[in-house]
Amino acid sequence: MTTRDYYDILGVERGADESALKSAYRRLAMKHHPDRNPDDHAAEEKFKQAAEAYGVLSDPQKRAAYDRFGHQGLQSGQNSGFDPSTFSDFSDILGDFFGFSDLFGGTAGGNGRGRASRGRGEDVRYDLTISFEDAVKGANIDIQVPRLDPCGRCRGNGAEPKDGLTQCPVCRGRGEVLFQQAFLQIRRTCSQCGGRGQIIRRPCTQCRGEGYTRSERKLRINIPSGVDNGTRLRLTGEGQPPPPGGSSPGDLYVVLRVTEHPVFKRHEDDLHCLIPVNVAQAALGSEVDLLTLEGLQVIDVPAGAQSGTQVRLRGLGVRNVNGGGRGDLIVHVEVRTPTKLTREQRKLFEELREMLPAENEPEDKGFMDKFKEFFL
Repeated sequence: MTTRDYYDILGVERGADESALKSAYRRLAMKHHPDRNPDDHAAEEKFKQAAEAYGVLSDPQKRAAYDRFGHQGLQSGQNSGFDPSTFSDFSDILGDFFGFSDLFGGTAGGNGRGRASRGRGEDVRYDLTISFEDAVKGANIDIQVPRLDPCGRCRGNGAEPKDGLTQCPVCRGRGEVLFQQAFLQIRRTCSQCGGRGQIIRRPCTQCRGEGYTRSERKLRINIPSGVDNGTRLRLTGEGQPPPPGGSSPGDLYVVLRVTEHPVFKRHEDDLHCLIPVNVAQAALGSEVDLLTLEGLQVIDVPAGAQSGTQVRLRGLGVRNVNGGGRGDLIVHVEVRTPTKLTREQRKLFEELREMLPAENEPEDKGFMDKFKEFFL
């Protein structure tokens, strides 16, 4: 038993409540836990001291004796400063961070709660490719998901119904084994029977001892509008079934991959597209038809437009998947110079060249180069 002040070890005031004690202990336990500090005896000693301090201060009777008489008040067997069995109540503090549900979590007294909490079915991943339009607008898509179903003959335990199971000889039916590790008494799930307390003597003739049969299940997936590459959709309870005696099935995670669109590019909730105009349309201004994802729209190209001029259409972008409004459609104008001219067109351009001033000062990198670099 350490002689250091318990409040000083945890770093709390003497009037600290239960919540403050738990928070302080959790912080120290995670910092100095032997799993995080292998072969570090100093860290192991600090971990023991924190456990000892919390074991005393979290017990009202021991805390009262300590507050009144100090360490001397804990010298009797009844108020011993450190009790390894105290760790059986620490799972709610440390959770599963260090696998404490395996070490101490709810298995004391053989009530089986720890085994049930660990008896969850496996999660399943399903990769689904959807179109750009479905990602923007949302859709309902049917998929075929391979899965395991509990065997109808053995009901998932893998053994013949009448006499296929027998008591596990290692744990003697308890489903857990108890052993000493350093200063702790540790209960762990029996590795022989997996916590069931029984082993298969005669495998089920239908599933050959697996406990499951393979099948495919048709599911309709609701794709919300605004999803993007990598979006994960969770379908609770649609994963693999739990093992025998387990608590619940796993979940199905549908991971989306969105195909590219030939016209539109997406950046966050905005859509971008490029629309070409000729020099006359750019100089004089014009109206250009654009088929968007929402139907036909008329784009007003302003007079004197240059390559890189933007026309923003409010509210025609992507709806935010988290409900944060909707983006815009941004049209980038590209002025294209004709490469082949008729005799009449050439004559008109020559006349125009004589009438327009020459502006040939060098400029910095053009917008379209930046635009293409951004998306490519």
